[in-house]
Amino acid sequence: SLASTAITCFTRGLDLKKETEDVLCPANCPLWQFYVFGDGVYASLSSICGAAIHSGVITNAGGAVRVQTLPGQENYSAVNANGIQSQVLTRWASSFSVTRTKNTALEAVGRSVSTARPSTGKRPKKPLDKKAGNKDCKADIAFLIDGSYNIGQRRFNLQKNFVGKVAVMLGIGTEGPHVGVVQASEHPKIEFYLKNFTAAKEVLFAIKELGFRGGNSNTGKALKHTAQKFFSLENGARKGIPKIIVVFLDGWPSDDIEEAGIVAREFGVNVFIVSVAKPTTEELGMVQDIAFVDKAVCRNNGFFSYQMPTWFGTTKYVKPLVQKLCSHEQMLCSKTCYNSVNIGFLIDGSSSVGDSNFRLVLEFISNVAKAFEISDIGSKIAAVQFTYDQRTEFSFTDYTTKEKVLSAIRNIRYMSGGTATGDAISFTTRNVFGPVKDGPNKNFLVVLTDGQSYDDVRGPAAAAQKAGITVFSVGVAWAPLDDLKDMASEPRESHTFFTREFTGLEQMVPDIIRGICKDFLDSKQ
Repeated sequence: SLASTAITCFTRGLDLKKETEDVLCPANCPLWQFYVFGDGVYASLSSICGAAIHSGVITNAGGAVRVQTLPGQENYSAVNANGIQSQVLTRWASSFSVTRTKNTALEAVGRSVSTARPSTGKRPKKPLDKKAGNKDCKADIAFLIDGSYNIGQRRFNLQKNFVGKVAVMLGIGTEGPHVGVVQASEHPKIEFYLKNFTAAKEVLFAIKELGFRGGNSNTGKALKHTAQKFFSLENGARKGIPKIIVVFLDGWPSDDIEEAGIVAREFGVNVFIVSVAKPTTEELGMVQDIAFVDKAVCRNNGFFSYQMPTWFGTTKYVKPLVQKLCSHEQMLCSKTCYNSVNIGFLIDGSSSVGDSNFRLVLEFISNVAKAFEISDIGSKIAAVQFTYDQRTEFSFTDYTTKEKVLSAIRNIRYMSGGTATGDAISFTTRNVFGPVKDGPNKNFLVVLTDGQSYDDVRGPAAAAQKAGITVFSVGVAWAPLDDLKDMASEPRESHTFFTREFTGLEQMVPDIIRGICKDFLDSKQ
């Protein structure tokens, strides 16, 4: 096809929308800045052009590449090829492969595409509205700088210069990233908050003015303090925007950092560690915990740790760090609707449904569940089937991976019987949501029914909502609209769904997911 999309050096696999897409890579991309994970099959957070050069499909002169989306996998390997060192990644949700496209007419056009400009690959950047800042980089960032005797006054100043450069390149602005600074030494000191400045110039000035405190490098204490106190709404944190702490560490911490890392993850904060001058072999004996970086970062997958050999000549390290901080999808520790909800499905197993329609219901549930990040620390799914009776098919704690949840849904056997929806809601509130009501996740109940209930649904639904459960009602065929509205949470219009045919369930999937995410965001403090 002639419809190739021109992309930038930094467009990633996950920025593309189609299964197979032909793209044009620009010439002269800076090789050392590429993020590539894997070999042959690349994690979708890899740069497409980087992967294409790495695998030998194109050279750094750019050109046409065909990108094929593939399922996620485990253990992407690190291989050095064609001037690019790919990195290891334990697992990722999707992958892609790259091959040559047989299109020479395009090659000529491809040459003129502008090079080396980071962008999400959706469209050419509009001129930056200075005040608004970089809207493609939504983040609330705390720079946790090292103010200990380890670093000393001179390197402290070099550290300030580096943080200043990162702050400028981020594109701080009212609608872009916001930053603040905390200094770690004996005791942590919050130097300025997210809300204090929304222009890069002001931030630069504030960083220049910072005084060196000295003392032990109690990084753990400072990290914990920052995770707990820095990101409150009154201090300028914004709803639904990733919270990030970038810890700068010269040498190693003098206190324990592992517990602070756990606290940060509980608070939904993404911790990055920039370590400078790693401990030498002789010094290792003085380090409390050699694996301090792995224990403090958000995820030990290589993405959240960053090393610089010294504080000298750090300019080339600015841009790759900024790219990481702006990679919204990578912020695995953020609390998003995808990783912080419990969704219970209440499934009508009455005889009017019938076997083949029951399969369509299970398919609908699978498709909703599939959108969420299911894990022991993430979202959870449960299912109850009801007739006059109720049967817990599986509870929130039974399965903690997406594969197991989807296979459990497939294995649900159709009961067939009467319809007592009210009783079923009470049963589910008590037995399925009861055990998780004090947990960190927000609770949702999706009720699927195809007919009139023999009992009252209004009382039980009100009780469920009072217990903090948001109810979506999905009706098919003969389900009366009054019942559906009576069960649904407010505003009822957006929590009530209806389709004449079971085949219509499929179209509702995105709306249900969007509804859950909207409620999740609205509910966040």
